[in-house]
Amino acid sequence: MRCAFPDRSLLHWIAAGALLLFPILAAAQQAARTPRIGLVGVTPGTYAERKIASPSLQAFLVGMRDHGYVEGRDYVIEYRTTGGNPERFADLASELARLPVDLFLVPVCGAPLNAARQATKTIPIVVAACNDDLVETGIVQSLRHPGGNITGLSKLTPELASKRLSLLKETLPKITNVAVLWNPGYADFTADWRELKAAARRMGITLHSFEFRRADEFEPAFDAMRSKGVDALMTFSDQLTNIYAGRVAALATAARMPGIYAFREIPDAGGLMSYGPNINDMFHQSADYVVRILKGAEPADMAIEQPRRLELVINSKAAKTLNIVIPPAVLLQADDVIE
Repeated sequence: MRCAFPDRSLLHWIAAGALLLFPILAAAQQAARTPRIGLVGVTPGTYAERKIASPSLQAFLVGMRDHGYVEGRDYVIEYRTTGGNPERFADLASELARLPVDLFLVPVCGAPLNAARQATKTIPIVVAACNDDLVETGIVQSLRHPGGNITGLSKLTPELASKRLSLLKETLPKITNVAVLWNPGYADFTADWRELKAAARRMGITLHSFEFRRADEFEPAFDAMRSKGVDALMTFSDQLTNIYAGRVAALATAARMPGIYAFREIPDAGGLMSYGPNINDMFHQSADYVVRILKGAEPADMAIEQPRRLELVINSKAAKTLNIVIPPAVLLQADDVIE
């Protein structure tokens, strides 16, 4: 019994058709893959809990929706948390790079950015609110042309440190000893200290350094400030003082310590005053970068931008609690006065 084989010409057309269909099927498969954005947080809890608790993350998601990108449909967030343990940044960033994610969203510079940089030299990294001088530290070639896989927004923190001290002195003319609460585990703040020390010399102010590296070190730092007998407090811009704004404000109130902070979240929670960019605005703005990269733009060619606005926020209730009368000249500069 003879078997019937297809005609050779038919086999030829089948093979040709398969070759033509392969790139179409491959492209469809690639298009069906939802882009993944890697994000490492610092507080314990799930991603769902973080979305509820974090106004800055909410602002980013709103920024994505403004571009027509809906979470779950057009992209997903691969979220990991250090649970308050900064030593975990490196392992978690490496885990996300191995997935791989299509892009890292890094909230701030310092340890989170360093971990992402070590994990990948090719996956794009968008920094939402960097406090460091990215050029001086050698992270990028220039603000206009970063030249690598990193881009995003810079908070201009070094220049703002001296401005905060100036506002504090204008509010409290008699101060001579000011505590600086800062996190050397987040960044070395070389430029911030340089600008701040120069400003302090001009104003006749002695600076006193009080360090913390974890949230549970806030209380000992404030105990040390009380023992030192400083007149007032200021902070550098770091992630933990933003996330734990309520705790910082409560400790300052308990210590009867007037202070100026980098984030409005602290006077919103009861602290005296703040001067700096609106972090939620910056996270909203960072969505512009993420969308452009997902559409094919190269981070190397995307200029690093500055905050769209700076704001002075004063909590008048906190001032009354501390028996401080805010000078009219300072009030006139305020963008928001919390009654």
